[in-house]
Amino acid sequence: MKVAIVNGPNINMQGFREEKYYGTMTYDQLVHGVKDYAKTNKITMTWFQSNHEGELIDFLQGCKDKAYDGIIINAAAYSHTSIALLDTLLALNLPTIEVHLSDINNRENYRKVSYLRHACFALYHGEGILSYFKALNELKRKIEDDSDSTENLK
Repeated sequence: MKVAIVNGPNINMQGFREEKYYGTMTYDQLVHGVKDYAKTNKITMTWFQSNHEGELIDFLQGCKDKAYDGIIINAAAYSHTSIALLDTLLALNLPTIEVHLSDINNRENYRKVSYLRHACFALYHGEGILSYFKALNELKRKIEDDSDSTENLK
């Protein structure tokens, strides 16, 4: 199973920003923790982070050509503003899960709205790195279940 994990603006600032929302885990700790978890669970993973919306879109568009089985996206603030990212995810038609480190339901009202949610089958938020672990587990389950369903049709 091959998964793309896509992260938006300021995720690279982990460990330096708003501790009450994001905790003290650094960006490097987040990246290594998620990569180790994926490897332990036999998931091939590509990690991508950008502070630029166009770069996120370009990376996502390339996911189709590179035969990813699914996507986990933490578009950060772009989750609440980017119809362009939503359109990209809808065009890809890959199983996608939205992730946030903070509890977006207990933050500002504008963070409770996510355009990306319309292209995602699940959302995990408010549990820091555990949100990524849960998303990896759920994505793996869905991909394996969908694969089993396809096998039964043959």
